[in-house]
Amino acid sequence: MTATTTAPAPAPTRDTPLVIDGLQCGPYDRDVFLQLRAGGVTCATATVAFWEDAVETMDALAAWNDLLAANADLVVPARTAADIERAQEQGRTAILLGAQNASPLQGRLGFVRLFHDMGLRVMQLTYNNNTEFGGSCYEESDPGLTRFGREVVREMNAVGMLVDLSHSGERTRRDAIEHSALPVALTHANPRSLYDHPRNADDATLKALAARDGVVGLATYRSICGHYARTLDDWCAMVARTVDLVGVRHVAIGTDLSPKAGAAEFTWMRKGRWTRAEQRGADLGTSPTSDTDTTEWLTDASGLAHVADRLVDFGFTPDEAHAVVGGNWLRLYSAIFEGGHGS
Repeated sequence: MTATTTAPAPAPTRDTPLVIDGLQCGPYDRDVFLQLRAGGVTCATATVAFWEDAVETMDALAAWNDLLAANADLVVPARTAADIERAQEQGRTAILLGAQNASPLQGRLGFVRLFHDMGLRVMQLTYNNNTEFGGSCYEESDPGLTRFGREVVREMNAVGMLVDLSHSGERTRRDAIEHSALPVALTHANPRSLYDHPRNADDATLKALAARDGVVGLATYRSICGHYARTLDDWCAMVARTVDLVGVRHVAIGTDLSPKAGAAEFTWMRKGRWTRAEQRGADLGTSPTSDTDTTEWLTDASGLAHVADRLVDFGFTPDEAHAVVGGNWLRLYSAIFEGGHGS
């Protein structure tokens, strides 16, 4: 494979904003890490599980340990907010590890703490199907947060693992926001009032999230952005409208970029082992292009280097722009990762 020619970002200065991407997924290698550095990305959350069980997820975590060690000049593992700040000072990218499903738990509450000990810091309660924990946004009915789901949320609070509700149904989202002792997140979703898609969240949910000091990471994924994915200005307009809805403190970036993902990866994301039928994921047949296509302004993570300046051009103050591109995630991570809540 030919190495990317993308140059690393300049060394950070006092005025360089932290850039944090709350959710990415796909195969990673040194080329991708160079793209992250070219984008000035201080931290990215990488997906280690969609449908994987406990052992498969441990395999993924072990592979990530090896990959991070082999590229330690560019990236470092992150388990605390302080790790992210150190990465910024060193001109490297911190990698948080997360799961887009709670399937690795395999029905065992005690596995929450074990996976936390192994480095997992973010976990969705549900992915694209209803589970023993709650409902998915794609199902016809959403039972809400189950009894087991409430126990898992409580355990995640206790160990310091971020509860992610990006693919959950609306009732499950509201239940989890109310039940969690700590703020929760939608790491990669948009307001449904701006683009009507089941993966996006309604205004009442987003306001409830903000009222508990949670954060929504706005995605750049075409199928859940519609026309807001066309240009950086269009996407900044979505940021501005979301800020009007919930306040600048609660809006961040969660691109849902899938670097180097191909047909095999997308098939696994959408189908797992549960169906033989065609599944198109977030592509409901209304998007003008395939959901595997990247946006023109963000073909890879290097494009994130321009977001803060464009937000300032769009009318945000520098402090507000810096909060959106990274500061809000850092604040939330500090609240969640530093010791959790109780035992």
